[in-house]
Amino acid sequence: MSAADELHDDGDSGDADSSDPDSSDETAGVFDVGGFIRSQRELAEMSLRRLAELADVSNPYLSQIERGLRKPSAEVLQQVAQALKISVEQLYVRAGILPDEDRRVSTVPEAIQADRDLSPEQKTALLQVYESFLAH
Repeated sequence: MSAADELHDDGDSGDADSSDPDSSDETAGVFDVGGFIRSQRELAEMSLRRLAELADVSNPYLSQIERGLRKPSAEVLQQVAQALKISVEQLYVRAGILPDEDRRVSTVPEAIQADRDLSPEQKTALLQVYESFLAH
């Protein structure tokens, strides 16, 4: 897609290309931060073009961030937060740059379920082992 095509792309036409390395599970937070930016922009009744101008980033790049196709840097997140008049920390948490201090895990089962490195099968196995220890 050319730069001119990207300028006219409304961002609603497609999903991330599965061959794109930025569309892997590792970037799940990117989709979250992009969606969050879009929702905040819409709440502020601001066009994508206007936010891009205020944040001093290109319109196509911001569109790609909102669609989860690009991972924004901390600097870009700071510029977007300032333009939207929201806390940069909110964006950093959404992007995985800062830990979510509001989401503290209080039990072992919650910690197992919250672990992103474990497969569903591993979580089930660990929960069963943990429950067996409690049963004795």
